[in-house]
Amino acid sequence: MHMQQSFERSQLPLFNAFLADTPHEASAEAGVVDDQAFSELALRGTAGHCLHLLAPILRELSQNQDARWLTLVAPPASLTQAWLRDAGLNRERILLLQPRQGQDALELAEEALKLGRSHTVISWLHPVERSTRQRLAQAAQTGGAQSLNISLG
Repeated sequence: MHMQQSFERSQLPLFNAFLADTPHEASAEAGVVDDQAFSELALRGTAGHCLHLLAPILRELSQNQDARWLTLVAPPASLTQAWLRDAGLNRERILLLQPRQGQDALELAEEALKLGRSHTVISWLHPVERSTRQRLAQAAQTGGAQSLNISLG
């Protein structure tokens, strides 16, 4: 027996109340963090291979048309000024931040995100637990930025 389905039916009214709110309003009211503000990238292999894969991503982000910074929080020692130059990154649009004494990289990343002076804040935190993801996503929402955590190894 073959049943024909109509694809022209309208949305069931059951969800109309939820669809009327914008996602930002609904999440703000419920205290839910927007998962789109946080991304994670894991690269495995030799340091040179990982950096080779990472270069185009960082290059693209450094050339973003947004007037704000690309901020790198506590990057690995292999991400030197020479590497940034050789990889073709726009170093005039990049901030390299290292935690001060008594401050950890997570706190620094949160602070950079909340300030809103960066379009993207990249951290190198490992491991990243659910609570850390939520903290970074919330800080990114506050500052209208994107949080990207990169795990190398």
